[in-house]
Amino acid sequence: MAAYCFFDVRKITDKDKAAAYRSRVFATVERYGGRYLVLGGSCDAVEGSWQPGIAVIIEFPSLAQAHRWYDSDDYNPLKALRLAATEGSAVFLEGYEPEAQANHA
Repeated sequence: MAAYCFFDVRKITDKDKAAAYRSRVFATVERYGGRYLVLGGSCDAVEGSWQPGIAVIIEFPSLAQAHRWYDSDDYNPLKALRLAATEGSAVFLEGYEPEAQANHA
C-alpha cells in the first residue's frame, strides 16, 4: 500500500544548506522508489487557519519503504543538513486502498 511523506517547511534558516540539500535529495528519493507529488507551490486553506510554509509530499510504494529511505545511510547526512537548514514538521501517512479496508470489515 502506498505511503506518503508530508513535510511542512515553515522556515528556511540557512539558504546555503537548504540548497545543498535540494541538490542531492532527489536522487535518494528515486533510489528508494519514491516520487514527488507536491514540491512547494500555492496552497489554499479552505477550512481552519493552518497554512503550510513549503509543502512537500513524496509517495513511496509502502510505509516500510518510506522508513527505509528516511533511515538510510544515503539520506541520514541529508536529513541532518535539512534539519540544520529549516524549521518544520514531517509526518508519514499510509495510503488508503478500498479493497484492503473491505477485507478488515
